[in-house]
Formats: sequence, C-alpha cells, structure tokens
Amino acid sequence: MPPRPKKFIDPFVLAGIEYIDYKDPKLLAQYITYYRSIQSRFHTGTSLKNQKQLASSVKKARQMALLPYVRYE
Repeated sequence: MPPRPKKFIDPFVLAGIEYIDYKDPKLLAQYITYYRSIQSRFHTGTSLKNQKQLASSVKKARQMALLPYVRYE
C-alpha cells in the first residue's frame, strides 16, 4: 500500500486570519520567493481558497507599489 500524502495545515487558519489583506506587505513577503514570484501551495501549505486570495492580494500590492515585481541587484 502506498504511503498517504501528508496533510497540510493552512497557516492562515492556524493564525486565525480570515481575510488576506493586500495592505500588509510583511505578511505577503513571506509567501514570495527570492526572485519575487508567488510560492506554490505545495511550499506554503495553504488551502486552495487562501492561495487564490493570497495571489490576488500579492497582485494588488504590486499594482499599488507595496511589493516589487522583480528583484533588483
């Protein structure tokens, strides 16, 4: 019998965050890679609903210039 896949515990549910706000760049920066792309659900452990909300919040924050689009050296 193959091993069961590990269940992820959503970090937003653990923290009690119901709405991921685009005006919180410190929270959003935790879910962005070194090259400023959004991390996948596999790496973050978020649920599908929260991953979609996270992606839209990051995109809004980028448009409002709260987060950078690319990394500058």
